[in-house]
Amino acid sequence: MSSTLQLVGTGSAVGGLMPLITAVVQRPEWSVRAKKIVAALMALLAGVATVASTNGLGQLQHGLPTLGTIGAVLAVSQSAHDLIWKPSGIAPAIESITSPKTSPAAE
Repeated sequence: MSSTLQLVGTGSAVGGLMPLITAVVQRPEWSVRAKKIVAALMALLAGVATVASTNGLGQLQHGLPTLGTIGAVLAVSQSAHDLIWKPSGIAPAIESITSPKTSPAAE
């Protein structure tokens, strides 16, 4: 049981930082729907990576801890984005900084 709680706790910590990592990939001009899809997919991948890196790939065969961790990463990442990173302006700033700039000649 303690292993499951540790795994979900680790997933929550990863989820809290996922919006910053996701902001590096996302672009300001993308639609809201595209941003949500990318954020969800990245959180799911991060959840699987968290399970695999915490207790090895064999841990993925245990359904409940794996689903709990993936769910924790997804839920915390979305909550952290909406409550912390977006209102603070940090996630949008990262998106802008990491987006390729178009030159005036290209327009």
